[in-house]
Amino acid sequence: MLPEHAVTREFAGGKMLAAKDDGIGLITFNQPEKRNAMSMEMWTGLGEILDEFKDDSSVSVVVMTGAGNKAFVSGADISQFEKNRNSADAQREYDRATGVGRNKLNAFTKPVIARIRGFCMGGGLAIAMATDLRIASSDSQFGIPAARLSIAYAPEAVRRLIDLVGPAHARMILYTAKRIDAAEAERIGLINRKTTEDDLNDVVLDIARSIADNAPLSVAASKLTINELLKDESQRDMAAVQRQVEICFNSADYKEGRTAFMEKRPPRFTGR
Repeated sequence: MLPEHAVTREFAGGKMLAAKDDGIGLITFNQPEKRNAMSMEMWTGLGEILDEFKDDSSVSVVVMTGAGNKAFVSGADISQFEKNRNSADAQREYDRATGVGRNKLNAFTKPVIARIRGFCMGGGLAIAMATDLRIASSDSQFGIPAARLSIAYAPEAVRRLIDLVGPAHARMILYTAKRIDAAEAERIGLINRKTTEDDLNDVVLDIARSIADNAPLSVAASKLTINELLKDESQRDMAAVQRQVEICFNSADYKEGRTAFMEKRPPRFTGR
């Protein structure tokens, strides 16, 4: 997806890949032989990559994608269930082990785009819903098979599902455990945009570069404000939102934006 000169680094024994170029960080779920099913080790690797991208000022936006053309992430790696998720106690330990990476994704302050092709199921859909934007090819499929495994979908993921599609569609997806195609996912708001397989890379890169060209502080303020307003009113940190507003107005980038507008040229933002 990124140019060939972009250096790829391996995490989780090569099952997670990271690269960056021109303001865009790329994370690849790299277990195509299992349709990129998410193992515990991959969650650790994801957290490590996000830590690096968080502190890297050259990365303004992150794209997540799955290796190959069959899946974004097809779900959790069920081969690990017998050992790691065979009871309520084991599930708690699994949640603790994978929760580090999950929490880092939830707390990540830069915009994240899910580039989806193929299966985006169960835990994979939970990952996609934790991103800011979801762009999918027309051959993608979405679903939550929890009801076919007699497991409860994580409450945090259920909340995100409701935020995106509303309770009626959330009930249909969860109760029936049926798959839906990209057209239906776009219609109900589960994804932002459906495009062709051939155009998927171009569409995602165009969106990513548009974000990377904008003022990082302003984008961060928008992400923070949206996330806080989606919380229950009693849990919102509006003081943090106000601090971010003040940071924007006191920034050198705000001055640069005004100057560039008056001089009728593209602004050159630095994130300060």
